[in-house]
Amino acid sequence: MICTGCQREIADYSRFCYFCGKRQAAGSAEGPVRQLHRSASDSKIAGVCGGVAEYLAADSTIVRLIWAAVTILSGIVPGILVYLVAWLIMPLAPPMVQRNAPAQNAETPGA
Repeated sequence: MICTGCQREIADYSRFCYFCGKRQAAGSAEGPVRQLHRSASDSKIAGVCGGVAEYLAADSTIVRLIWAAVTILSGIVPGILVYLVAWLIMPLAPPMVQRNAPAQNAETPGA
């Protein structure tokens, strides 16, 4: 799918553009099938929070902040354990298909 803001190729299931952050319209009347998976493009450690954010149609920074707060408030070990289990169980999102970018001029100015 092409982002309506920056015109870059993003995954069909994305609700937000990875590059400019613009919210994307649903692809059909039923909308895309929602699947929980780790994000291949929006990841800091393993993509768990990025995948949850895509699934919930939320900003990944907010999901990361909430995850960190819950981890600290519930004790460090349970939060990290849940993250590791999610890392192992959630499948990785399929890679995005990149379109060929227009070729840039190989000549350098002044050469």
